[in-house]
Amino acid sequence: MKLKLTAAISALSLIFITTSCYVSKRLPIATGYSAKYLCSAYFVSHRNQDSVEKNDLNFSVIKFAHNKINDEEKTVTSKVLGLAKSKAIYIDGRGCVLVKGKSEEEIRKINSTTTSNSLTPDNKSVLWPNGDKVETIIPQNINKEKLDLALEKAFDDTKRIKKRNTRAVVVVYNNHIIAEKYSAGFDKNMPLLGWSMSKSITNALVGIMVKQGKLDINKPVDIKEWRNDSRKEITLNNLLQMSSGLEWNEGYGSLTDVVKMLYKSGDFYQYSMKKPLKVKPDSIWYYSSGTTNIVTGIIKNTFENEKEYLEFPKKELFDKIGMHSAVFESDASGNYAGSSYVYATPRDWARFGLLYLKKGNWNGEQILPETWVEYTKTPNKKSKGIYGAFFWLNKTKRLHDVPEDMYACYGFQEQRVFIIPSKNLVVVRMGLCDSGDFDFNEFLADIISTISSN
Repeated sequence: MKLKLTAAISALSLIFITTSCYVSKRLPIATGYSAKYLCSAYFVSHRNQDSVEKNDLNFSVIKFAHNKINDEEKTVTSKVLGLAKSKAIYIDGRGCVLVKGKSEEEIRKINSTTTSNSLTPDNKSVLWPNGDKVETIIPQNINKEKLDLALEKAFDDTKRIKKRNTRAVVVVYNNHIIAEKYSAGFDKNMPLLGWSMSKSITNALVGIMVKQGKLDINKPVDIKEWRNDSRKEITLNNLLQMSSGLEWNEGYGSLTDVVKMLYKSGDFYQYSMKKPLKVKPDSIWYYSSGTTNIVTGIIKNTFENEKEYLEFPKKELFDKIGMHSAVFESDASGNYAGSSYVYATPRDWARFGLLYLKKGNWNGEQILPETWVEYTKTPNKKSKGIYGAFFWLNKTKRLHDVPEDMYACYGFQEQRVFIIPSKNLVVVRMGLCDSGDFDFNEFLADIISTISSN
């Protein structure tokens, strides 16, 4: 009897220890995700809390989070079973920041150094893409009926087990929006999260700094902590092409590097930069969000002060191409989250794609170096033709009915900006579905099939 009691106590103790370990490590990630996501969806996208919780946060442990929005303080606090708690705060012009590693007061002070919340010009009477006025004039070589059907199919989830959950589609042809469609609760004025499409925004910022002579992609990056070890050989090009050789785990199902960086760290740059070298730089290709946040840290280190750094994306990119809705969020230390956190309306994501279609030129101003887009589209040899510099490629015809010259911004839950130079097309798709649940080959092929030769 005594032995049985001892065994029972031991088993209960093991269960308690295991549960405690799970709670201490994983529940803060669940509350962090819930607080950060809801904060941005509510204060940046101006979505309804109930809708966000029902559709976007209704999975895994995250669906058990109890979320409280404070409209006066502009904060969101999330708890799970009273065992874990996280808080995210909204700062005008800067979006939402998860409170990690620093106090709320410190975070607000860091992010108050920017004047990026300047007034947006009134461009309602100016034609898109230079302004916000859209006159949908369908060219004679476009089959409008087929185009409408292609968009209808992208939103149609009837009789489907795996839902597409498309929220927005914008089609740009010959510099004009020729079709756009939104699901209920979403519209042309709502900024939406691009997730990893933010990496392509970071590509543009690097290009601008290269044009300004402040960065050289072929030289080893000068990071103080790397000067005395083999990481000193890593170039900016290695980072942009995801071939740095640094240790990294990008999986989203457990306590991986990307999850811990986004939801447990208050400094994405420091977390990523401290990773040791796993293999020789440029020897293999593997996807790493940490790589992008090292790049945003390198950009930051070129500025003399925090204010100039925080104003840089708006001043040198967003305002110049009319992406006035864009909100580039940061971590608690004021580093731009180049891997994951850019919000913009679907039309503004289309503007970004158009900038690349135009080879970095906007209304006669060469914003990116003249060769930058070509560099961006050049595949990393180790990627087997699928990846360039923070852009995905179709060199291997992964989308077999889509031209080989297509390149794109990819984001979690199937966010996309497709650029197809041979068809003079930019196509934006925003939504909420698992990888593989949306057939992008069929989607693009349907749109391309509506275009006949001029």
